[in-house]
Amino acid sequence: MPGGWRMSTTRPPPVEHERRAVPRAGLAARVRDLLFGVLRWIAGHVRGFHAAIGVFLIAGVALLGVCVFLFVTLAYQVMEGRTSGFDRAILLWLNRHSSPGLDQWALEVTALGASLVVWMLVAVASVFLWVSKHRYSVLLLWVAILGTGIVSSTLKAFYGRPRPDVFPWRTPYAPMASFPSGHSMTAMVAYGTLAYLIARLEPTPGLRRLTFVFAGAVIVLIGVSRMYLGVHWPTDVIGGFAMGLAWAAFCALSIEALRYFRTRKPEVEEIEHDLDAEPERELGLRR
Repeated sequence: MPGGWRMSTTRPPPVEHERRAVPRAGLAARVRDLLFGVLRWIAGHVRGFHAAIGVFLIAGVALLGVCVFLFVTLAYQVMEGRTSGFDRAILLWLNRHSSPGLDQWALEVTALGASLVVWMLVAVASVFLWVSKHRYSVLLLWVAILGTGIVSSTLKAFYGRPRPDVFPWRTPYAPMASFPSGHSMTAMVAYGTLAYLIARLEPTPGLRRLTFVFAGAVIVLIGVSRMYLGVHWPTDVIGGFAMGLAWAAFCALSIEALRYFRTRKPEVEEIEHDLDAEPERELGLRR
């Protein structure tokens, strides 16, 4: 209407979420940008919240399938006995460098991957994340840890690899099968997931890198301690790391997808409502 006030029909720009004072940088930033690039592409090409989640989960399952394939390839080499020379050489080298002081160190380090310590960490972290309103992070942590026990026990029962007998064990009797290492898998999932969740809350790239370096060191030391104590072959530890990384990555990707699309669900539904209304408006104009 000339000279009158006209209501704008354009939608206001979306409100930007609060960002960190220091932007992400380095490899973590590139990986995160790639992840959210995939999420944005899915959101732009798939209609509906549940359909978008489904597509992303399919992609996550594909990634998990690649990791599982690599694990199965290693398992095949192990069960065929093709890694026995490598396994024995590493354990014999560790045994030659043993000492009472290292024995005590290994027992203390390996305890960091034991069920009691891991569950205490999960409980404390869960309370902090829940109180600080990071509910999806609590879900990720519990799904990852609970799934680790199921996957590890299933794989041990399936392969049934005997424990090493290269030298007397330096730890109490371990009744379960050897492949993959449950401590190594649990360490990868627990400390890797905790590092991921903590790094997301830290303000600077330096702190995030330090968090991942510290978690990586703990994970590696737990794996080395299992070999030093004589209860696992090196390929048990490698297999535990591989499967633990695959499971932790799949859980993290799934939760990130849920968080990403959940916050955008109202927008998706609004767009769908407008699209569904287009044919009705066209019919009204034709009448």
